[in-house]
Amino acid sequence: MKRIAGLILTGVLLTSVGCANTANKAESTKAESAISSESQKDTAKESDAAKKEGGYTHIDQETAKQMMANEDGHVIVDVRSQEEYNEGHIPGAIVIPNESIGTEQPKELPDLDQVILVYCRSGNRSRQASQKLADMGYTNVYEFGGIKDWTGETEKSNN
Repeated sequence: MKRIAGLILTGVLLTSVGCANTANKAESTKAESAISSESQKDTAKESDAAKKEGGYTHIDQETAKQMMANEDGHVIVDVRSQEEYNEGHIPGAIVIPNESIGTEQPKELPDLDQVILVYCRSGNRSRQASQKLADMGYTNVYEFGGIKDWTGETEKSNN
């Protein structure tokens, strides 16, 4: 009788320890899942700031401002018309109208690996121009939309 009671007690103890380990494993799995979910959210936030689009990267304007602050030899390209550029542009930008960008490398952009920051009025022409530049082999093209949303400094030309 004592043996039977001992066996039953041992069985109950083993069962309770086994269940406790299962509960710990379930809690551990939940914690790992939560960490993985947070990591995915962080990655999504990073990709909101910079999204790769068919050979060029779309960035937000704050990221563009930060990149412009770097002394890395970048070039800022306004792809609007000369008249639009004269009315107001980002300081240091050069004008290469989207319509003038074809299949040949623009003479103003001799380095295929140079960081090129592209904008227009609203974002449509800058996307078109960025794709054309990427198709020509430029490797560091960053498109950041239109000057109509620009909160940074602008200047006018006297031309």
